[in-house]
Order: sequence, then C-alpha cells, then structure tokens
Amino acid sequence: MSTSDITPAAVPSDAHPRFAAALRELGLDVEVRRFPDATRTAAEAATAVGCELGRIVKSLIFEADGTPVLVLMDGSSRVDVERVREELGAGKVKRAGADTVRETTGYAIGGVPPFGHVTRTRVLADRGLLAHPVVWAAAGTPHTVFALDPATLIGHAGGTLVDVREQPA
Repeated sequence: MSTSDITPAAVPSDAHPRFAAALRELGLDVEVRRFPDATRTAAEAATAVGCELGRIVKSLIFEADGTPVLVLMDGSSRVDVERVREELGAGKVKRAGADTVRETTGYAIGGVPPFGHVTRTRVLADRGLLAHPVVWAAAGTPHTVFALDPATLIGHAGGTLVDVREQPA
C-alpha cells in the first residue's frame, strides 16, 4: 500500500505526538492536514485551508493574576482583555509570553491546539465560535490543522462559553 492509499484521518502522525495522543484518548477521528507553509497565524491558516478567517480557532494563553488561562477565539476577532478580566474576576490579565505558553501547553505559539496540553487550565471559549458549522484549529505544530464542529471542540477543551471578543467602536 502506498502513502497515497492512506486517508488523511488515518495519518495522525501529521499532528504533534502529544496532540495525536489526546485525539486517541478522546476517541476523536479527525483529519489532520499538514501544509508545507506555516499556518502559524489565523490568516495563514485560513489561506491554507481555503476558508474564511472567522472559521479559524485561535488558542491564546493569557495570564490572569499570574495564572494561565486559555481563550478560544475566532480568527477574525480580537480578545477584549478587560472582558476576560471581568469574566475571571481577576485583578490583572495580560497576554502570556512564549515561555509561559510552552510551559503551560507544551506547544509553541502558532501551533497551540485547543486541548491536549501538558497542564490543565481554565478555558474560555468565545460564543462567536458557534456561528460556524465547522472550525479549524492548530494540531500542535505551526504546519498542521484539524476541523471539528465548534460545540464538540469547546466540549473537549473543557471550555466555558463567554462573550470576550472586542466589540466594534
């Protein structure tokens, strides 16, 4: 059998090994797509996949009073840090640095998936993700993505639905 006879869903090795293990543990059979060019940003991922920017899930790590928290946001929106602070009842919320992201998730910025992290963190998922029948998220590397319906993705991430997107001025 040649590699062209293998369906993409049967090749979880395209995903980061930790993320592939998380998919197996959750019983998820999803297609992980690898691209030769980086899908590190939401715009790069949308171009590679061929979808609208809003269907890309950004997995962003923030620090709320020094404690990491994951925010899942659609690719066309920005996180309103003040709304995250209010949601968490925190004194201060800021974007986490690259070292904190890697320590918390086990992945580098640009490849952070919504679940399968080394550390269990609180997860806030912006309600806007539910506006799409299917969304795409990183599969643990800056070159891999996978698709899933947003409710299932949020459920496996352990996310709480919130409204934390920046509102137009």
